[in-house]
Amino acid sequence: MKRTSYHHGDLRATLMAASLRLIESEGLAAVSLRRVAREAGVSSGAPYHHFADRAALLSALSVEGFELLAAELTAAKAAATGPLDALTALGAAYVRFSREHPAQFRLMFRPELSQPDKHPDAHVAGDAAFAVLGETVAECVAAGSLPPDRAEILAIAWWGLGHGLASLWLDGQLDKRSARMGTHTPELVEEIMRTFTALITPGATGG
Repeated sequence: MKRTSYHHGDLRATLMAASLRLIESEGLAAVSLRRVAREAGVSSGAPYHHFADRAALLSALSVEGFELLAAELTAAKAAATGPLDALTALGAAYVRFSREHPAQFRLMFRPELSQPDKHPDAHVAGDAAFAVLGETVAECVAAGSLPPDRAEILAIAWWGLGHGLASLWLDGQLDKRSARMGTHTPELVEEIMRTFTALITPGATGG
Protein backbone atom coordinates (compact mmCIF):
# COMPACT_ATOMS: atom_id res chain seq x y z
CA MET A 1 0.00 0.00 0.00
CA LYS A 2 1.34 3.43 -0.91
CA ARG A 3 1.93 5.88 1.86
CA THR A 4 0.49 9.30 1.03
CA SER A 5 1.56 11.27 4.08
CA TYR A 6 4.43 11.35 6.52
CA HIS A 7 5.31 13.09 9.73
CA HIS A 8 7.82 15.90 9.71
CA GLY A 9 11.34 14.56 9.79
CA ASP A 10 10.70 11.00 8.59
CA LEU A 11 10.66 11.63 4.83
CA ARG A 12 14.03 9.89 4.52
CA ALA A 13 12.71 6.75 6.23
CA THR A 14 9.55 6.87 4.12
CA LEU A 15 11.57 6.99 0.91
CA MET A 16 13.86 4.18 2.00
CA ALA A 17 10.89 1.98 2.91
CA ALA A 18 9.31 2.72 -0.48
CA SER A 19 12.57 1.75 -2.17
CA LEU A 20 12.64 -1.60 -0.38
CA ARG A 21 9.07 -2.30 -1.44
CA LEU A 22 10.01 -1.62 -5.03
CA ILE A 23 13.06 -3.87 -4.87
CA GLU A 24 11.04 -6.69 -3.33
CA SER A 25 8.21 -6.43 -5.86
CA GLU A 26 9.97 -5.41 -9.08
CA GLY A 27 13.72 -5.70 -8.52
CA LEU A 28 16.57 -3.21 -8.26
CA ALA A 29 16.08 -1.93 -11.81
CA ALA A 30 12.75 -0.40 -10.79
CA VAL A 31 14.35 2.01 -8.33
CA SER A 32 14.71 5.61 -9.43
CA LEU A 33 14.17 8.74 -7.36
CA ARG A 34 11.09 9.64 -9.39
CA ARG A 35 9.59 6.16 -9.06
CA VAL A 36 10.38 6.02 -5.34
CA ALA A 37 8.67 9.39 -4.84
CA ARG A 38 5.57 8.09 -6.58
CA GLU A 39 5.63 4.89 -4.50
CA ALA A 40 5.94 6.95 -1.31
CA GLY A 41 3.16 9.31 -2.37
CA VAL A 42 5.30 12.46 -2.28
CA SER A 43 6.34 15.03 -4.86
CA SER A 44 8.93 14.07 -7.46
CA GLY A 45 11.38 16.59 -6.00
CA ALA A 46 11.04 15.39 -2.41
CA PRO A 47 13.77 12.70 -2.55
CA TYR A 48 16.39 15.28 -3.47
CA HIS A 49 16.09 16.78 0.02
CA HIS A 50 17.90 13.67 1.28
CA PHE A 51 19.51 11.92 -1.68
CA ALA A 52 21.57 13.55 -4.42
CA ASP A 53 20.96 10.68 -6.82
CA ARG A 54 19.97 7.02 -7.10
CA ALA A 55 23.37 5.81 -5.93
CA ALA A 56 23.08 7.88 -2.74
CA LEU A 57 19.72 6.31 -2.00
CA LEU A 58 20.98 2.79 -2.62
CA SER A 59 24.07 3.49 -0.52
CA ALA A 60 21.87 4.60 2.38
CA LEU A 61 19.88 1.39 2.09
CA SER A 62 23.10 -0.61 2.04
CA VAL A 63 24.41 1.16 5.16
CA GLU A 64 21.14 0.53 6.96
CA GLY A 65 21.25 -3.13 5.95
CA PHE A 66 24.79 -3.66 7.22
CA GLU A 67 23.94 -1.89 10.48
CA LEU A 68 20.93 -4.15 10.96
CA LEU A 69 23.04 -7.19 10.16
CA ALA A 70 25.76 -6.14 12.60
CA ALA A 71 23.15 -5.68 15.33
CA GLU A 72 21.66 -9.13 14.71
CA LEU A 73 25.07 -10.78 14.61
CA THR A 74 26.06 -9.05 17.84
CA ALA A 75 22.86 -10.21 19.53
CA ALA A 76 23.38 -13.79 18.32
CA LYS A 77 26.93 -13.77 19.61
CA ALA A 78 25.87 -12.40 23.01
CA ALA A 79 23.30 -15.17 23.41
CA ALA A 80 25.77 -17.96 22.62
CA THR A 81 27.33 -20.12 25.33
CA GLY A 82 30.89 -19.82 24.03
CA PRO A 83 33.02 -18.86 21.01
CA LEU A 84 32.39 -22.04 19.00
CA ASP A 85 28.67 -21.92 19.73
CA ALA A 86 28.78 -18.27 18.67
CA LEU A 87 30.16 -19.24 15.25
CA THR A 88 27.16 -21.47 14.64
CA ALA A 89 24.83 -18.76 15.92
CA LEU A 90 26.42 -16.14 13.66
CA GLY A 91 25.98 -18.32 10.60
CA ALA A 92 22.33 -18.96 11.40
CA ALA A 93 21.73 -15.27 12.12
CA TYR A 94 23.36 -14.25 8.83
CA VAL A 95 21.17 -16.58 6.82
CA ARG A 96 18.08 -15.59 8.78
CA PHE A 97 18.80 -11.91 8.12
CA SER A 98 18.83 -12.57 4.37
CA ARG A 99 15.41 -14.16 4.63
CA GLU A 100 13.95 -11.38 6.76
CA HIS A 101 15.49 -8.54 4.70
CA PRO A 102 15.78 -9.94 1.16
CA ALA A 103 15.70 -6.61 -0.67
CA GLN A 104 18.47 -5.08 1.41
CA PHE A 105 20.51 -8.26 1.40
CA ARG A 106 20.55 -8.38 -2.39
CA LEU A 107 21.59 -4.72 -2.54
CA MET A 108 24.27 -4.79 0.15
CA PHE A 109 26.61 -6.86 -1.99
CA ARG A 110 26.19 -4.86 -5.19
CA PRO A 111 28.88 -2.17 -4.91
CA GLU A 112 28.40 -1.10 -8.52
CA LEU A 113 24.98 0.17 -7.44
CA SER A 114 25.72 1.73 -4.06
CA GLN A 115 29.10 3.05 -5.28
CA PRO A 116 31.08 2.82 -2.00
CA ASP A 117 33.93 4.75 -3.59
CA LYS A 118 31.64 7.79 -3.63
CA HIS A 119 29.72 6.80 -0.49
CA PRO A 120 32.29 5.23 1.86
CA ASP A 121 29.78 4.82 4.70
CA ALA A 122 28.59 1.62 3.02
CA HIS A 123 32.10 0.18 3.06
CA VAL A 124 32.59 1.16 6.71
CA ALA A 125 29.26 -0.41 7.71
CA GLY A 126 30.13 -3.61 5.86
CA ASP A 127 33.48 -3.85 7.61
CA ALA A 128 31.78 -3.34 10.98
CA ALA A 129 29.43 -6.25 10.33
CA PHE A 130 32.27 -8.52 9.22
CA ALA A 131 34.24 -7.49 12.33
CA VAL A 132 31.71 -9.34 14.52
CA LEU A 133 32.68 -12.57 12.78
CA GLY A 134 36.38 -11.70 12.90
CA GLU A 135 36.22 -11.05 16.63
CA THR A 136 34.44 -14.35 17.23
CA VAL A 137 37.04 -16.28 15.25
CA ALA A 138 39.76 -14.50 17.26
CA GLU A 139 38.06 -15.59 20.49
CA CYS A 140 38.00 -19.18 19.21
CA VAL A 141 41.73 -18.92 18.49
CA ALA A 142 42.38 -17.50 21.96
CA ALA A 143 40.46 -20.42 23.47
CA GLY A 144 42.56 -22.91 21.49
CA SER A 145 39.61 -24.05 19.41
CA LEU A 146 40.94 -22.84 16.06
CA PRO A 147 44.50 -22.70 14.71
CA PRO A 148 45.88 -19.14 14.80
CA ASP A 149 47.57 -19.38 11.40
CA ARG A 150 44.21 -20.03 9.72
CA ALA A 151 42.08 -17.43 11.51
CA GLU A 152 41.59 -15.05 8.58
CA ILE A 153 41.04 -17.88 6.10
CA LEU A 154 38.46 -19.49 8.35
CA ALA A 155 36.60 -16.20 8.84
CA ILE A 156 36.28 -15.77 5.08
CA ALA A 157 35.29 -19.41 4.65
CA TRP A 158 32.60 -18.98 7.31
CA TRP A 159 31.30 -15.89 5.57
CA GLY A 160 31.29 -17.70 2.25
CA LEU A 161 29.34 -20.62 3.70
CA GLY A 162 26.77 -18.33 5.30
CA HIS A 163 26.40 -16.22 2.17
CA GLY A 164 26.03 -19.27 -0.02
CA LEU A 165 23.30 -20.70 2.19
CA ALA A 166 21.57 -17.32 2.26
CA SER A 167 21.57 -17.12 -1.52
CA LEU A 168 20.26 -20.66 -1.85
CA TRP A 169 17.45 -19.85 0.56
CA LEU A 170 16.49 -16.66 -1.24
CA ASP A 171 16.44 -18.53 -4.55
CA GLY A 172 14.16 -21.21 -3.08
CA GLN A 173 16.66 -24.02 -3.49
CA LEU A 174 17.32 -24.59 0.19
CA ASP A 175 13.61 -24.98 0.95
CA LYS A 176 13.35 -27.67 -1.73
CA ARG A 177 16.33 -29.54 -0.34
CA SER A 178 15.04 -29.24 3.23
CA ALA A 179 11.67 -30.68 2.22
CA ARG A 180 13.35 -33.64 0.55
CA MET A 181 15.34 -34.26 3.70
CA GLY A 182 12.24 -34.07 5.89
CA THR A 183 13.40 -31.07 7.86
CA HIS A 184 12.86 -27.31 7.98
CA THR A 185 15.27 -24.83 6.45
CA PRO A 186 16.26 -23.00 9.67
CA GLU A 187 17.09 -26.32 11.32
CA LEU A 188 19.05 -27.44 8.27
CA VAL A 189 21.06 -24.20 8.30
CA GLU A 190 21.98 -24.63 11.95
CA GLU A 191 22.98 -28.26 11.39
CA ILE A 192 25.19 -27.27 8.45
CA MET A 193 26.89 -24.60 10.55
CA ARG A 194 27.42 -27.04 13.44
CA THR A 195 28.85 -29.61 11.04
CA PHE A 196 31.27 -27.07 9.60
CA THR A 197 32.36 -26.12 13.12
CA ALA A 198 33.09 -29.77 13.89
CA LEU A 199 35.09 -30.13 10.68
CA ILE A 200 37.37 -27.18 11.31
CA THR A 201 38.06 -27.70 15.01
CA PRO A 202 39.83 -31.11 15.13
CA GLY A 203 43.58 -30.74 15.51
CA ALA A 204 43.47 -27.24 16.98
CA THR A 205 45.85 -26.83 19.87
CA GLY A 206 45.36 -25.02 23.08
CA GLY A 207 48.73 -23.25 23.01
